[in-house]
Amino acid sequence: MPTTPADLRLSPAGPEQFGAVLAPYACDPLATRGRLHDEPESGYRSCYQRDRDRIIHSSAFRRLKHKTQVFVYHEGDYYRTRLTHSLEVAQIARTVARALGLNEDLAEALALAPDFGHTPFGHAGEEALDAAMAQFGGFDHNAQTLRILTKLEEHYPTFDGLNLTWETLEGVVKHNGPLTGHHADSARESTAVIPAAIQEYVADHDLELDTYAGPEAQVAAISDDIAYNSHDIDDGLRAGLFDLDDVADVPLVGPAFRAVTEEYGALDRPRLIHAGISQIIGTMVSDVLTETRRRLAEADVGSPQEVRALDHAVVAFSPEIHESDRAVKAFLYENMYRHHRVNRMTSKARRVVAQMFELLFHEPELLPTEWRARAEAKDEAGRARMIADYIAGMTDRYALELHRKLFDPEVI
Repeated sequence: MPTTPADLRLSPAGPEQFGAVLAPYACDPLATRGRLHDEPESGYRSCYQRDRDRIIHSSAFRRLKHKTQVFVYHEGDYYRTRLTHSLEVAQIARTVARALGLNEDLAEALALAPDFGHTPFGHAGEEALDAAMAQFGGFDHNAQTLRILTKLEEHYPTFDGLNLTWETLEGVVKHNGPLTGHHADSARESTAVIPAAIQEYVADHDLELDTYAGPEAQVAAISDDIAYNSHDIDDGLRAGLFDLDDVADVPLVGPAFRAVTEEYGALDRPRLIHAGISQIIGTMVSDVLTETRRRLAEADVGSPQEVRALDHAVVAFSPEIHESDRAVKAFLYENMYRHHRVNRMTSKARRVVAQMFELLFHEPELLPTEWRARAEAKDEAGRARMIADYIAGMTDRYALELHRKLFDPEVI
């Protein structure tokens, strides 16, 4: 049974040791809904600090270092990886959470964990793995993140996974909003399309899939958007996929670079790019704070549960910046994610993942010993899921090396 708030209040650590005074709508660590597996809490860390620390010390977090954001690792050391992206999201999330009186530790934990389930080679790898798993329930990186957090991390003596609090797991699963009910995305109209990993977990630990997530989770999600836009513009400019003239008419981006030039005059290209990206982040963060404070006042919420019960997200961009955000994403889609240099690697990545899955599914004896034993003990569906776990956990570098070992006769 999950631990209860009453159990956690027995901790010798008092609220004064857990940081600043929180707003009434923030998630209070002393009011957590607890963990699935009972365990004593820390005497000097709040439950959300402990979640954050477990996430950082996990194997999945370390693997983010060599997982693609847009550019595969060997294309250059400068570009963002899943790890650097997660750290940037966490920085933005802590800033926004502090300004709104929310729990910074929970916001940080929720910013650091969502990319755990991503495959090597980014969305190209996920598409290939989803296609390979089509007859076995498909593959979804959000569900894979939950699977990692609750099953696949194997470090603790008495349970699998990290045994995170209800609030952290809820925020990870509902990263993009409710999964069921009338507030869910149209693609989630029935529980039939909810990935099995999520359905199985909520049967034991109900994450209330039909409501919005708590405010800290909403902060982490919008911080993800801010980080994506800003660092993809940065990486795209520095990689030469597009130039400053190309973004001059892009909402939010063009005005940011013009504002820098007006304030500082002519700058060399690296300084201009850095200052422009900083301007973009600052504009988006300021807008989120203004719009969120307006929504909080309008809704007059007094608890995180009241935030969850609303029929809309409370942490959001203003309509103007929301439209600018969509325009930036559309620009990046056409000029970066579909650039021929990215497309070529994307095509290779799909083949690498698809070929490895096909071979390992039919010849599980090629798996490392511990994975082979697990795969051979399963039926077809179980074996497929196990191989998906194995491939999804790979870094770009490891996937390329293993592919060579499996398919190149001259490589042992």
